[in-house]
Amino acid sequence: MSHNLLKGKKGIIFGALDSSSIAWKVALKCVEHGAEIILTNAPIALRMGSISELSKLCNAKVVPADATSVSDLEKLFKIAKKEFNGKIDFILHSIGMSLNVRKKREYTDLNYDFLMKGLDVSAVSFHKMLQIAYKLNIINDYGSVIALSYIAAQRTFPDYNDMAENKSYLESIARSFGYHYGKRNKVRVNTISQSPTFTTAGKGVVGFDAFFEYANKISPMGNASSDDCAKYCVSLFSDYTRMVTMQNLFHDGGFSKTGVSQDVIDMFKSSI
Repeated sequence: MSHNLLKGKKGIIFGALDSSSIAWKVALKCVEHGAEIILTNAPIALRMGSISELSKLCNAKVVPADATSVSDLEKLFKIAKKEFNGKIDFILHSIGMSLNVRKKREYTDLNYDFLMKGLDVSAVSFHKMLQIAYKLNIINDYGSVIALSYIAAQRTFPDYNDMAENKSYLESIARSFGYHYGKRNKVRVNTISQSPTFTTAGKGVVGFDAFFEYANKISPMGNASSDDCAKYCVSLFSDYTRMVTMQNLFHDGGFSKTGVSQDVIDMFKSSI
């Protein structure tokens, strides 16, 4: 049952591709809690995915926009202002891509053109989004912006490759822009470090299945689901978290704070 935590609020969801996307779940949960939203993704992603289905479920307009394009983002925010007859209250940045991962390049043999493209898509796009929103003054006071991150920004996971650097920069942008946006408009900017999740992007990481099970055994509460992540996003978009900003918030069942679990110790014991 909905508690209408976002009743009267309006927002933009970046990155919903298909029903396995966290952004897809967030969109549904925001609407369930009373929000009106606009869905957006790069034109090529819109052709590959099934966002038209989500659009119907959410009664939401779809606006194609390449998040690395300043002009596309400017058009998107202007359309949103016209569509909603005013400012918005929240944004979700759920965008990430590594060509080095896709092309199976080892971390010790990166293609630097691929690296720069991935950095632009995964992290610099977040700065562009915030900068344009800031200049257009498109977000209401005490609005909320969230980007999805991962613990590889702080700890080394060999197969996560250059996405680790992308997430590190993403989190730094949230802190730096969070200061400036907080000072001027009380807009809060945070990142969520989610458990490994079976999204289209997640499944592209080498050894993902094994790591998913490992994280599930380490976490005292198990891996956090994409549905639970969507609920967490709603709480951060709501007025109940108006003073939470510039944080990287772990949503991982306790994985980030657990050194080793009894399950993992028992697993190794059984193999000796």
